[in-house]
Amino acid sequence: MSNTLSYLQESYGPLMTMDALAKTLDRSKEGLRVGLSSNSEFSQAINAAKKKIGRRVYFKTEIIASIIDEDNNY
Repeated sequence: MSNTLSYLQESYGPLMTMDALAKTLDRSKEGLRVGLSSNSEFSQAINAAKKKIGRRVYFKTEIIASIIDEDNNY
């Protein structure tokens, strides 16, 4: 388990909210929404972690940590 994954899981658990993801990526919530609606490599990678439960949108912490650790310079 990477340091990033362990930190994110301790902070947010197995699923992250949009607010938690925005805070982690140092973006505003609205800026993140706009970024995720585009067809960029970044949005495709983040949207792969998306999980809808009812009307709420969550992101799988494990996938987000792996994206951060890959250092792809999105």
